[in-house]
Amino acid sequence: MPLHIQHLSRRAFLRNTALAGAATATAAFSARSWAQVAGANSDVRVAVVGLNGRGRSHLASLAKVPGVRLVAICDVDTAVLEKTKAGLGAAGASVRTFVDLRELLAMPGLDAITIATPNHLHSLQGIWAAQAGKDVYVEKPVSHNVWEGRQLVAAAAKYNRVIQCGTQIRSGAGLREAVAWVRAGNLGKITASRGFCYKRRDSIGRTSGPQKIPDTVNYDLWSGPAPTAELRRARLHYDWHWDYLTGNGDVGNQGIHQMDVARWFLGEPGLPRGTLSIGGRLGYVDDGNTPNTQVVIHDYASAPLIFEVRGLPSKAEAAVAAAVGDQAGADAANAAVAKGAKGRKAGGRPASAMDNYRGVAVGNVVECEGGSVVTTEYFSATAYDNAGKVLKEFKGSDRHMQNFIDVVRSRKIADQYGPILEGHVSSALCHLGNISHVLGRGLAPDVLREKIRSRPALAEATARMAEHLAANKVDLAKTPLTYGVPLTIAPGKEAFTGEFAKEATPLLTRKYRAPYIVPDLTGKGASSS
Repeated sequence: MPLHIQHLSRRAFLRNTALAGAATATAAFSARSWAQVAGANSDVRVAVVGLNGRGRSHLASLAKVPGVRLVAICDVDTAVLEKTKAGLGAAGASVRTFVDLRELLAMPGLDAITIATPNHLHSLQGIWAAQAGKDVYVEKPVSHNVWEGRQLVAAAAKYNRVIQCGTQIRSGAGLREAVAWVRAGNLGKITASRGFCYKRRDSIGRTSGPQKIPDTVNYDLWSGPAPTAELRRARLHYDWHWDYLTGNGDVGNQGIHQMDVARWFLGEPGLPRGTLSIGGRLGYVDDGNTPNTQVVIHDYASAPLIFEVRGLPSKAEAAVAAAVGDQAGADAANAAVAKGAKGRKAGGRPASAMDNYRGVAVGNVVECEGGSVVTTEYFSATAYDNAGKVLKEFKGSDRHMQNFIDVVRSRKIADQYGPILEGHVSSALCHLGNISHVLGRGLAPDVLREKIRSRPALAEATARMAEHLAANKVDLAKTPLTYGVPLTIAPGKEAFTGEFAKEATPLLTRKYRAPYIVPDLTGKGASSS
């Protein structure tokens, strides 16, 4: 049975006491900002859950919003928790600390939480918070699979909670204006809506056996709904993105932003008619199992949505070239990476040139009959005619956390910039791409070209991807691209139909580990969600 917050025994809680310590303050937020807003009776009382990476950004964003009081922080790694507490300085004296989210949610005087934990925890933690009567800001993707994302949408409605998805690009006035301008027909019909994540991703190393879980981490809580599997990578934190048990690869890491924007421009409210992925983890051999090079195409009625991932540089470097050779060469190259992985910053990578598409490495290109809109920054865009002349520029800034707090106060759900339904649908696009990939198989280059010859948009993107891999000395005859299964989505449903429905349907959800079971709030089950 689902674990409901209100029924928990105190024995299930971990011992959580305020952590005092003299850890060096490295968090990028201002203790002074917190001190300025504390104490007012009308404050929105917030806790931040998950304190690495995006969690630090949440603290920084909340500190800028008037009338917000940070009352608690939560992380399953006590080292991270202690460091964050120390970074708050004197302003954090009254901020409580928790290891177990369930105990945090039982805390009196808490209005809302923000969630910046690994992907596999997002939906369950959001549902628990909604059940406990808290409003929620949850990082993207809002789910680890399609089914649980729909349960989070249902939780917002059932418990009358504000649940905001961390798709912050939607809050920028410039992008909102650009979307409206394109939808008004100023450039004619959209012919393709493209998203790009050409972002360097180095090998995470290749370990020779199970790794030790850090003593400061409660691994049961960290694993949550996922199996408590042996750690088979050098670094527990951040590199979970590249393991399908807990992450969704770059499609679900950076790609959720660009696919969300691409779908936003199209004005498509639901899932596509079909999805197909082509890609692989290429250029090195390591402990990751998600693609570092990928093209995903979603077949929408209005126009194709095409998303591309490239984690390798524009051309081969010494370490990459070594990893392409035999297994011994790969192990040698990756051993050096693994040795230094623990000290790397999250997502850290050496400087090197990356490919781009019309000047875009990470962003969007919306191609229309009469021109295009290009984004190279989160909150701005430029419209061009077909001759390349600038027609219009759009500027804006990040107001996403402010918008969340505003809606928490007003309860006007229609005012949300990142409504949970939109976050769920765009997250589902990531999951569809991954489902296609994991069910696919490697094809020789000539066989693959023949397979996709009748789909010009996909063939063009795949040909560019093959050129990129050749520049990185990847021999696709030896390490072929994976041709994913072509998925067909039942109209108006979050379910598969057609040839591969039987294989794909189980991947809409996962087997959950008690007591971390996502409850079925729709009553429809996974196969007809």
